[in-house]
Amino acid sequence: MTLPPEHKVVLVPEGLAGERVDTAMARMFGLSRTRAADLVRQGHVHLDGATVGKSDRVEAGAMLDVVIPSAADPLTVVPEVVEGIRILHDDESIVVVDKPVGVAVHPSPGWAGPTVVGHLAGAGFRIATGGAPERQGIVQRLDVGTSGVMVICKSERAYSLLKNAFRHRTVDKTYHALVQGHPDPLEGTVDAPIGRHPKADYKFAVMSDGRHSVTHYQTLEAHRFASLLEIHLETGRTHQIRVHMAALKHPCVGDLTYGADPVLARRLGLQRQWLHAVRLGFEHPGSGEYVEYESEYPADLAHALELIRQEH
Repeated sequence: MTLPPEHKVVLVPEGLAGERVDTAMARMFGLSRTRAADLVRQGHVHLDGATVGKSDRVEAGAMLDVVIPSAADPLTVVPEVVEGIRILHDDESIVVVDKPVGVAVHPSPGWAGPTVVGHLAGAGFRIATGGAPERQGIVQRLDVGTSGVMVICKSERAYSLLKNAFRHRTVDKTYHALVQGHPDPLEGTVDAPIGRHPKADYKFAVMSDGRHSVTHYQTLEAHRFASLLEIHLETGRTHQIRVHMAALKHPCVGDLTYGADPVLARRLGLQRQWLHAVRLGFEHPGSGEYVEYESEYPADLAHALELIRQEH
């Protein structure tokens, strides 16, 4: 099945000023850098009406015009073992994975990169058939730019039970985020509805008519330029932590889409937001016992945190 091309026209946000075109596209549209560079090379990208090279820099307020052709159905699961995905646990009901940055959970329009679903298919895992074909067994999601622990269901019973557990908020989802500055108070709750941003379809915002969204945070470490927070999600909206932290004026370090300081991100060598799903706890759908799985910080986040700790 061949689909019509996807056409995106956006204004470059201030936080991305000075970035390479392919980097800016990757951050705004959730594309891989390779895919973004391919689109530039194929002449599908214009900046203020002019064709660009992948290493050209973008300026704030410039109009970025991108056509993303679809040669095939983007929702087809392509079995492909993905380097960097670790299996934390595997039994007849569930498989728990440590998802690296740059990997989507499942296929979607505009994403031609690797997926968790594709990896599991390529590695020979049999996944539950509940949900849309490209999302089989998926009961939770992590952004392409967010790493960490997540669970996928292998049996129909597990899919049904865990889907309900996520819906009824009985799953313990714990994230660590390095945010700019120092939240005041040091711990608290953000209860603010989230909806799609009125001027940019690739991001979200606190909106009065948005969906109910609740984020609990606690400061673990306070440093000169940033604070390390432990965050528990009561709801699970797209970009929820990133939107709520930005609303507090303390965006995740490196999250240029939501107003983070690009100078600080460059100094720390960050190519994405400092946000990691460290822990996931729930009642096991097979045994009924409470189980918990953890993921260590990946190298890029650990390095950035160490640099922050050294700055006085």
